[in-house]
Amino acid sequence: MSAEIPKAENVIVRLAQTQGEIEAAQRLRYQVFYEEYAAKPDARMAATKLDVDEYDEFADHLIVIDQSGGSDKIIGTYRLLRQALADKYGKFYSSAEFDLGPLLSADLSLLELGRSCVLPEYRTRPVLQLLWQGIADFITEHQVDLMFGCASLHSTDIKSISQPLSYLHHYHLAPETLRPRAIKGRYINMNIVPKEELDRRKVFSNLPPLIKGYIRLGATIGDGAVIDEQFNTTDVLIIVQTENVTSRYRKHYERKIQKNFRGVDDIKNIPTYFKGSA
Repeated sequence: MSAEIPKAENVIVRLAQTQGEIEAAQRLRYQVFYEEYAAKPDARMAATKLDVDEYDEFADHLIVIDQSGGSDKIIGTYRLLRQALADKYGKFYSSAEFDLGPLLSADLSLLELGRSCVLPEYRTRPVLQLLWQGIADFITEHQVDLMFGCASLHSTDIKSISQPLSYLHHYHLAPETLRPRAIKGRYINMNIVPKEELDRRKVFSNLPPLIKGYIRLGATIGDGAVIDEQFNTTDVLIIVQTENVTSRYRKHYERKIQKNFRGVDDIKNIPTYFKGSA
């Protein structure tokens, strides 16, 4: 049964402020990624029911909190890894799958997005709008030029996802100067189905919500895909100019966020699952 949808004033978005809040976000991630989407946890994660890795220690954790039940309940999260912190502590999460050299040498302020999830009963437009308003505020505060991260197709059978991979390659490949490439040994060629054989509208309509949402923001795609056996996914690298987020999302959300939540809307075009950035 879906939870009763709270009014807007009872749901807030902000950065996690305590270790307890970070652990609540990690517990939410475990619930979505491992219990709902059947990813494969290691022994530690299975014992603690927390989705944890090394990047959690120095990343920022954006959280959406439902305050309507008398106590704070974290119902959504997004992990945000700024370039300054990635440089200080070693690397971005995505570098395990893609050569980020073109982005790192572009003299732009970078932000890696990842580990995004929302509880199923809260996957409504108002909740997701709040999450994106938080991201827009964050990239404005930190003067981020470009954001990126791994987005997933829920299959490791390349043949079964040949059309969406080919569509992304033919229609949304990043400019060469900003085009990371899947690393050697894991590179999956996305140029599988000839462009003229694709039904562009049909393939786009069947893309995962996350990827579809980013394409609508003008996102481009890196060269090649990578199979992630742990998460049972095939990953592509999404690249988004942040000015598109602040201009197209933030203004739109600021007009609407004061309205009361009206219940579960059609969320097909809203990003809901961004595994990347750790």
